[in-house]
Amino acid sequence: MIDSRKRNFLAGLFEAAVLRADPKRALEDVLPPKPRGRTVVIGAGKGAAQLAAAFEELWDGPLSGTVVTRYGYGAPCKSITVLEASHPVPDDAGLAASRALFDTVSGLSEDDLVVALVCGGGSALLPAPPEGLSLEDEQDLNRALLASGAPIGVMNAIRKHASRIKGGRLAAAAWPARVVSLVVSDVPGDEACQVASGPTVPDALSLTEVQAMVAARNIVLPERIRAHLASGKDLPPRPDDPVFARNEVRVIASAGLSLEAAADMAKDAGVEAVILSDAIEGEARDVGLVHAAIAREVAGRDRPFAKPVVILSGGETTVTLRGKGKGGRNTEFLLSFAAAIDGVEGIVALAADTDGIDGSQDNAGAFAGPDSAGQLRSKGIDPLASLAANDAWTAFNAIDDLFVTGPTGTNVNDFRAILVGELPYQA
Repeated sequence: MIDSRKRNFLAGLFEAAVLRADPKRALEDVLPPKPRGRTVVIGAGKGAAQLAAAFEELWDGPLSGTVVTRYGYGAPCKSITVLEASHPVPDDAGLAASRALFDTVSGLSEDDLVVALVCGGGSALLPAPPEGLSLEDEQDLNRALLASGAPIGVMNAIRKHASRIKGGRLAAAAWPARVVSLVVSDVPGDEACQVASGPTVPDALSLTEVQAMVAARNIVLPERIRAHLASGKDLPPRPDDPVFARNEVRVIASAGLSLEAAADMAKDAGVEAVILSDAIEGEARDVGLVHAAIAREVAGRDRPFAKPVVILSGGETTVTLRGKGKGGRNTEFLLSFAAAIDGVEGIVALAADTDGIDGSQDNAGAFAGPDSAGQLRSKGIDPLASLAANDAWTAFNAIDDLFVTGPTGTNVNDFRAILVGELPYQA
């Protein structure tokens, strides 16, 4: 069993990270000047409704607008319409939401202001297939990308070239109004054009570069999507297009800022904290092995960090689907990690998605310690067999080590905290 003080300590670090990305806190210092004309709010992502509610509270003046979020992630707004749709595979409600956003920004003047509240999850929530493609084609594309193990930047680059709304197209539709995009980053490197596939932020990536990405990673695209890309039609607008000349983009919350908040909380409790990176990518199981190797080195040799220490990292790992189990990238990371620290005392870890949902289940992530693998075996579960089947959720559920928070109202990607050593008495 994992010590309750250590479990609570790690959960507290997660809460500090999420609080740093709180919508009201993130927005209050970045509000744009009031326009001469109308203020229109649009948005998409798992935290879009909470961002909209916070913006309404902070904005001193009339406004209207539309945002779309995942089913069950809504929040009450007075003047902004909140729509819900499916994630991670798009549905008809997402199609309707995309149409509603285009309607919201139509007919505006150069005196009007569009505020775009964009966060992770918007790619799936905004299906808008180009002419010749259907919702089913976008669904097939999403499934293929989710199973491919490709990094999020590659997935979003492909999505932008098979859409009428991504890659800056929604902002282009708002012209001649000015568009200010306020972005909560859930992508490594905090490139605003990658968040939610950039509906209001154009990308300089060319079709040739996208096709090279597909070839380099041997991504098997649905035939109709492949044919669409080959046709070279409906290319996204370039960043130097005059329709974007008056627009502004700001990243208002990110994994880096949230990790710094967690590190500060750990240090206040008397535990040294180190941040490996806020932009780690790669197969979740492989990233788990690397983190486990570092933790074992600290536990056994006090290098490269001395105990006690909490090792923090963020970014977005990927999972190549091999089996048909339940789980997400954070529980997959942690199951690989647990197997690699099996029996090594003094190591406890939490891995979770800051939006509160890891994969398609209701948990944010899970906890693991030196006894996790042994507990699984005592219940007849082989940790490595579960890993091979992509069944990490079932494994951690069996030993009651899932981490459940519910929707957090924000999304700054994965959060990993590994405590090596004992907590001070006051922590």
